[in-house]
Order: sequence, then C-alpha cells, then structure tokens
Amino acid sequence: MTKRKDKLHIKKIFLGVVISLLFLAACSNNNDNAANGEDSSSNELNVAYASEPTTLDNHLTTSYDTVNVTRNIYESLVTFDSDYEIQPMLAESWEESDDGKTITFDLREGVKFHNGEDLEAEDVIASMNRWLEISGEGQDKFEDAKFKELDDYTVELELDEPFSLALNLLAYDGGAKPVIMPKEIIDEAGEDDIEEYVGTGPFKFEEWEQDQYIHFSKFDDYEPVGEEEDGLSGDKEAMVDDLYFHYISDEQTRISGLQTQEYDVVESIPYDSVDQVENDETIELETAPKQMLNIYFNKKEGLFSDEDARKAIMVGINNEDLLNGAFSAPDYFELNNNIMMEHQKDQWDSQVGEDLYNKNDVDEAKDLLEDANYDGEEVSILVGTDKDYIYDGAIVLQQELEDMGINTELKAYEGATVSDKRDNEDEYDIYFKSDTPKPEPTSLLYMDSDFPGWTESSELDDVLEKMWSASDEDEAKGYYDELQEWYYNYIPIVKIGDGNNVYANQDGVENLTWMDGPIFWNVENTK
Repeated sequence: MTKRKDKLHIKKIFLGVVISLLFLAACSNNNDNAANGEDSSSNELNVAYASEPTTLDNHLTTSYDTVNVTRNIYESLVTFDSDYEIQPMLAESWEESDDGKTITFDLREGVKFHNGEDLEAEDVIASMNRWLEISGEGQDKFEDAKFKELDDYTVELELDEPFSLALNLLAYDGGAKPVIMPKEIIDEAGEDDIEEYVGTGPFKFEEWEQDQYIHFSKFDDYEPVGEEEDGLSGDKEAMVDDLYFHYISDEQTRISGLQTQEYDVVESIPYDSVDQVENDETIELETAPKQMLNIYFNKKEGLFSDEDARKAIMVGINNEDLLNGAFSAPDYFELNNNIMMEHQKDQWDSQVGEDLYNKNDVDEAKDLLEDANYDGEEVSILVGTDKDYIYDGAIVLQQELEDMGINTELKAYEGATVSDKRDNEDEYDIYFKSDTPKPEPTSLLYMDSDFPGWTESSELDDVLEKMWSASDEDEAKGYYDELQEWYYNYIPIVKIGDGNNVYANQDGVENLTWMDGPIFWNVENTK
C-alpha cells in the first residue's frame, strides 16, 4: 500500500470512529433528555381503528369511519367551536341577506391546496355545487340552491327559500361533510368516487394500503386561521411528520398494540375490555359523547304501522337496563329524553316527553299492544354483529319484548348485509342501531321519509317548515319543544339514550381532544 493510500485508510478509520462516537453521544443525550423530562418528541402518531373507510370522498358517504380520517386533510367554509357556535375556516367572513335567501362568503387568501395550487372561488363553487347535488344533506335541505362566483375570493349561496339552519349544516363535521377540493378533481370525478385526495388541511394524503393503513404527512404550507384553537375551529398544526391510521378488526390486537406501544392511540376501547387497560400507568383512558342508541320501527307495514304498538315499546322498556346491556356501566351512557344528545343541551334542550321517557310500565305496554290488536305474531329485530355493544343491547331488547308478551326473532348479520336488508320493509319489524350526533334536529335520519323506518307525517312537515323558514337559528330553536311534542306523539323511533366512547392513548400523547371524533392536529407525541 502506498503512503498516500495509507494516509487515506487512516483517515477513513478515524472518521468512522468519530461518527460512531457522535452517534453514541446523541443516543446518550436523547436518553438523558427523556430521563430529565426534556423534549423527545416522536415524528409520527400511530392510531388503531376497528374498521376501515370504504371511501375518502366525504360528499358520497355519511360514514363515521370516513369523517374521522378525512377531517385531517379536508376543510369546509365554516366550522364549530367547542360550544357549537359557527366559526370561520376557509371563509373568513359571511353575510346573510335581509330576505334570508343569500349567504355571501369572503374566502381567506393565501390558502393552498396540498398540490400547491391556491384556493379560489372556482374550487369552492365546484365542490359545494357537487355536494348540493349528490350528498343526502344537500339534496334534502338545499333543494334548488346553488353556489355562484362573485370574484376570485367571494362566493354566494343562493337559496330558493330562506333556511335558518343552513350555516349549521355547512359547519357540520359529520356524515356527508361539505369539504372543499380542487376544481379539477371535482370535475374529473363528477358523481363518482374521487381518485385523488387533495385538501387544504394540516395533513396531506400519502398512501392507502387497503386492509392495512392510511398514511398522512405534515403539510408544510398549511395556512392557519390565526385564531386560538377551540373545538374544531382556530389554528391547526401538524405536530408530527406522519400520521398513520391502522385498521385492526380484532379488539385484543388493538389493546395489545397499545400496551406494547406499537400504537399511540386506540380510537375505541370495547366497554368490557376497559378493565384490561385502566390500571396500566402508561395509558390514559378518556370518554366522550359519540352516539344515540335507537329502536327504528318499520312503519310501512306490520305491527308497528300502528301508533299504539310503537307507544307500547316506548313505555314498556327499561331504558337504563338497555343502556347497561349495551355500554356495560353508567359511566358510559346518559339517560336523556331529548332527541338531541346530552352534550348538545346548551343549544337544544326540552322537558317535553320526560313523563314517557324510561317509564318502564309493562302493564301499560300490554294494554297498548291489545289496543293495537297484537295477536302473538312473530316480531323480527334486525341488528348488526359488527359492533358488540349494539348486538348486546339487542339481546336485552329481545328479552324485554318477550316480557311484554311479544314473540320475537333476532335477525343478526354483518354490517353490509344489514345495510341491504334495512331498505326492505319485508325483512324486519324493528331495526336496532346507533346514530351519531347531528348539528340540528331536522337532520336526524328518521326525519327523512326515505330513510328505513319510513316516517310519513304532515304534522312533522309543518314543524320542519317553521324551523327552516325561521328568520335565524334562535327563532328556529323556539320550535324545538314543538318538534319534541311531535316525536312523543307520533313515535317515529324510540331513543334509548346516549352512549359515550372510550378511547385510550399513551401518556406521552399530549393535547388529544375529542369533538364528534378524535382531533389529531395540535397533538404531540413525546413518548
């Protein structure tokens, strides 16, 4: 070996030793920092979910599984703060006309899509008119409405009739959310499922491995609103570089992954598995309002086309026993006579129906069944098997109906089969299900005559017209008692009560909050 090569060889060895020492020092510093409570933030957050969305196109689905994922990449014109007050998001301001038929939105400038393009009025027009045309909420509540462009950063919603609750629905972060996407993506998709997932949110789409995970990454060019974080409103920041949603159907696998720190968050802990994790000092458990447990009646034909039969179920069941059967313990449910949820009482609260709710009078139920000419025919209960708590609640319901003298059959299927059968009035008498919260009561599913259960009521139509044509939301709220009175007279469904979700995270996950689902922006992972 030449002297020159000898010197180069020695230099390489020396550099290798230096790099190794620096690496060991860095590892040592990281361990020391962690031990001293200093920042040791992880660059990713791994979330375990039970079920995978079928689409990431909010306009086409009411799925809770879709909404909880896409809220990280898509945004809407307006949104809700923690008090369910309407706040700006992609619109910086709006103005309603005196006649209530137009709402003009001024868009924020400088907002970028994940593809680098600026958000402009043409994107809002394309997105919102598609939402009006193909989403359930758009078709049902905004008939003949249209968005039009006034200039590059001003759009106007033209309504055929005044609609006092329009902004509530535009702010809704649940099913069929009115999200904004680039015009070219909307134009290409039409009424079909979108093929590119591009929004303006704090995270951007990276990859979807079917049956495994969805991967988002931090959007470095995200433009915050410039207001304090509050509920779904205010500033959002991706505090981790990568956000993964892992789809793990087996509950024990999700829990084991949490305990071994494979997952940082588990979106939903089964109620009967809480004991497994609540004593683990490295795990934090929280509860949050999630859903209403409801009995839907087939009102087209059969026993429950008779109002007395529906009332028999309402007055005969023990709501608390049913909720205990589904949710395991009082910590995880609320008894609530309102058709809206307990956490919405600041906006929607009524005492109407308190005398009928959770009455548990089996003798009165039997008298009402006799008035309905019930003669012992079999009553079928349709229920899904995908969620244990709903199936468990259905078992309790079946027993309570038997105690009233009703001959029952439980028809239990996996979710897709239930979705098919619920549309056929020949398949069931009762459909047992849960419903996620809505932003206002006229959007509850059973208010729609086309939804399974098939509510047909001229009295309901009159109340809805009063609420929709009110001058503003406050006036609309004045008709809530009247809507509750209709509900307890007509009995379109029987609301059993409100269920809370139990979710869990590693104790190094900071600022994880919940509002109609988990919020992953502004969340740090310091474990």
